[in-house]
Amino acid sequence: MMAEQTPAGQSLVLSLAEKVFETIERTDHLVSLVPGHLLGWRPELPPGAAEVTELGQLLGHLLDCLSGFCAAFYRAFPKQLADFVELRSIAVNQSCSPVEARTRIKVYEDHIRRGFKYCTDEGLATKISTIFVPEGTTLLTVLLGNLEHLINHKYQLFFYLKLAGVRVGSRDIYKWRRVSESSGQATVEPE
Repeated sequence: MMAEQTPAGQSLVLSLAEKVFETIERTDHLVSLVPGHLLGWRPELPPGAAEVTELGQLLGHLLDCLSGFCAAFYRAFPKQLADFVELRSIAVNQSCSPVEARTRIKVYEDHIRRGFKYCTDEGLATKISTIFVPEGTTLLTVLLGNLEHLINHKYQLFFYLKLAGVRVGSRDIYKWRRVSESSGQATVEPE
């Protein structure tokens, strides 16, 4: 089971999980701001530039980002998470509405939460094979790669929303923290 907080501080798994779920929450928030009538919209680029993804397609790709976490956990804990195989039936990388995306984000979030329950700090060093690294790399490396992938596309969504005229700011993309003077601990500011 997932490591608990120790007197010396929070475990690595708990810290990683906290950041993953914070990123999922902010991604879901940004998805909630997508106007349904703009799913076919894409930023205009200068002539000759490569074409970019439509907004609805980006929502579908965010689901692909989340599915990567589930694939990693399945590789690390195949017996405990055998039902994760069913996630392959969820459509990703296809245009979808904000409502569809948010429903599927919740499904992935629940499964990712289950995956973290089997993680320990020591278990993050477990080698798993992936499509990209068949010879194997650590679970931590794969989870961090998936987090980076999700963060990059979360920012892409934020930027698209700005370009499309949706009023978004720093509090829409980040959880703000402040350090308590009495404890020296960072806390998340209320929205």
